[in-house]
Amino acid sequence: MGRIKNVAIKTLGEELVSSHADRFTEDFETNKKVLGEIKPIKSKLIRNVVAGYITKRMKAIKRSGI
Repeated sequence: MGRIKNVAIKTLGEELVSSHADRFTEDFETNKKVLGEIKPIKSKLIRNVVAGYITKRMKAIKRSGI
């Protein structure tokens, strides 16, 4: 079980995955760097949470075969 993320994190993550899915991977560190290029976020904590959520979504997308 993981932490529950708020709606703002999920909304931002979904928007970024839908518009930049080709740039994100299943690797957290890579996603963190790509996120910094696409949408610079001042807060390190928020950036890491969004990058973690994107990583989780990319793994789910790969598992589902989409």
